[in-house]
Amino acid sequence: MISVTQAQGRWHVTLNRPDKANALSPAMLQDLAGAAKAAHADPELRSFILTGAGDRVFCAGADVDGGEDMYDFTRSPLWEQASGAIAALPCLTIAALNGTLAGGGFAPALACDLRICTPGAKFFYPVLKRGFLPQPADVRRMAALIGTAQAKLILMGGQKIDAAEALRIGLVDRVLPAAEFDGFLDSLTTDAAAAKPQSIAAIKRLFDDLNADELAECYAAAYFDEPQAIARITRRPKAGPSSL
Repeated sequence: MISVTQAQGRWHVTLNRPDKANALSPAMLQDLAGAAKAAHADPELRSFILTGAGDRVFCAGADVDGGEDMYDFTRSPLWEQASGAIAALPCLTIAALNGTLAGGGFAPALACDLRICTPGAKFFYPVLKRGFLPQPADVRRMAALIGTAQAKLILMGGQKIDAAEALRIGLVDRVLPAAEFDGFLDSLTTDAAAAKPQSIAAIKRLFDDLNADELAECYAAAYFDEPQAIARITRRPKAGPSSL
């Protein structure tokens, strides 16, 4: 249900369950976290692209067809494990939203650095009327991205927004026909493909509030290839067991 291809430090991960609108099951969240951790352990990692199968829906949210209780599932640590593993990647991460994004599907998409979408994509997170709470990390990331009021319109006001509005408020960064995705993704990852992985990690760290020692580590890694500095700014985990 999660497909992974990778070559020369570019990882491409696909939510591959089009018959269920790529809705996320517990097993898919585990596999998504596993894919991100495997990518993180790749010393050549430069970019990580997440997309969905099909041409209408990136992800329809949470799925409990396996008989899980929805209230239990929404509180599962699997959500944070998957989105947190993506957010921790020391590379350029891009959510290529091939269609509508709903509910729990926001978790991995918001964890990425950039988001592109198709013109027909819709965005909504209908938890309130269903009696659920959104993932805490989703609330924080959404508010940081588009502002608290806009996030409340979606999470509390139940607003469904289209691609044009998503672009206007900054929820997505580009709106492109699906046929143009591959070319645009190539252009976005060209510089990263030519760079040292530690230079990418160092630039990504510069977006954080660094102290003097942490800043020095970024320069030591990017300019002088200092092994200990590289290890600290990339914080590469050991790749655990995966069913991929």
